[in-house]
Amino acid sequence: MVIANLGLSPWDVLHQGISRQTGIPIGTVVIITGFAVLLLWIPLKERIGIGTIANAIVIGLVLDGALLVLPEALDDFILRWAALLVGVVIVAIGSGFYIGAGLGPGPRDGLMTGLARRGIPIAWARAGIEIAALVIGWLLGGTVGVGTLIFAFGMGPLVQFFLARLSIIPVAPRVSE
Repeated sequence: MVIANLGLSPWDVLHQGISRQTGIPIGTVVIITGFAVLLLWIPLKERIGIGTIANAIVIGLVLDGALLVLPEALDDFILRWAALLVGVVIVAIGSGFYIGAGLGPGPRDGLMTGLARRGIPIAWARAGIEIAALVIGWLLGGTVGVGTLIFAFGMGPLVQFFLARLSIIPVAPRVSE
């Protein structure tokens, strides 16, 4: 999604904006942000699992590694769209794997569930967190575009699809939230 330059997920808009302002590689920013978000778990009394730590570290390392071998940006319109769509699907598959393993939520997911346990409806908690990350990232120079919308509206259904197939714990589809 980064090399497609068609828009990033809300959190990656934030990560890219911070990266552009500081010169720190975006994957490293993902790791730093993940651990910073974990500090917000303290008053929420969320439980950290091995999956939580792995999520915070591995995603950033893979992103930095991939950006070392991939071109900085794609020029071809069709390749840009292919990279965007493949990127969205890869994130959904990864979410299915790590959530389905039952080893702890990622830092951003745990923030959402912690707020939900405090009485904030999960949809509002998630929306508020995503919008805040998006706005701050955009103000810092992160890439917002059609990919941001595709991610925002496509991720839920895709994660549900892959989670049902990749989970070691049976996942029942939710009718309403």
